[in-house]
Amino acid sequence: MVHSMTAFARHEQATAHGTLSWELRSVNHRYLEPHLRLPEAFRDLEGAVREALRQGLSRGKVECTLRFAEETAGKPLQVDSERARQLINAAEQVAALIQQPAPLNPLEVLAWPGVLVADSADPQALNSAALKLFDQALGELKAGRAREGAELAKLLNDRLDSILDEVAALRELVPQMLAGQRAKIETRFAEMQAELDPQRLEQELVLLAQKSDVAEELDRLSTHVSEVRRVLKADGAAGRRLDFLMQELNREANTLGSKAFDPRSTQAAVNLKVLIEQMREQVQNIE
Repeated sequence: MVHSMTAFARHEQATAHGTLSWELRSVNHRYLEPHLRLPEAFRDLEGAVREALRQGLSRGKVECTLRFAEETAGKPLQVDSERARQLINAAEQVAALIQQPAPLNPLEVLAWPGVLVADSADPQALNSAALKLFDQALGELKAGRAREGAELAKLLNDRLDSILDEVAALRELVPQMLAGQRAKIETRFAEMQAELDPQRLEQELVLLAQKSDVAEELDRLSTHVSEVRRVLKADGAAGRRLDFLMQELNREANTLGSKAFDPRSTQAAVNLKVLIEQMREQVQNIE
């Protein structure tokens, strides 16, 4: 079963010390590339989060954002006296450089970051809760990638059916197209009023048949279609393998186009290239 690389997940949990929320966004990328945005108090989680991503995902650019809205209502406030003293000393030094300095407002000192602090939460308990919440968000992200992957597989299988239809139709047309070419050659000889040498005519038709023999290309297209379907059903990352198979399918379609000697075979080659390009674009989304 294939997975998409595009998904979004968000999980939120209220704790005694505030509300934790994770947002995970993943988009296409050749490799696994995590980007973490963590509050300073949760920096210790970075290693565990990266390892969880490595274990759970194979490819994709994944943005992981943790937010923490601390609950301060009802908690006793504490003043960091040492930090306040340092701030006041610094303010007095600046005031000495001013002729008429304004008096220092105690509320402005309290408003300075780090001077007024609430009762601190247990950092280990918060880290544990944040990591557990991340596992839930990652599970939701993987489920979203799986759902979208199933839709992508359905789209690819529809295109594969169309490719097989084109291959089958072209197989049936080849004898008709060769017969048409034989008739054209015979008509040309008749118009030129040239003596028709049956042996020479057969030689020309044999050369034409050899140059326009597309049986091998049609067989390879059918084989590649079977391989794509096998990869779509297999477990694990499939994007790189599918991308390679798209190149091989396109190679066979190009060869068909170069061997085309009839507008119908030319159109079949164009139709195949359109279908393969549509598949290639979808494959870029697969993990």
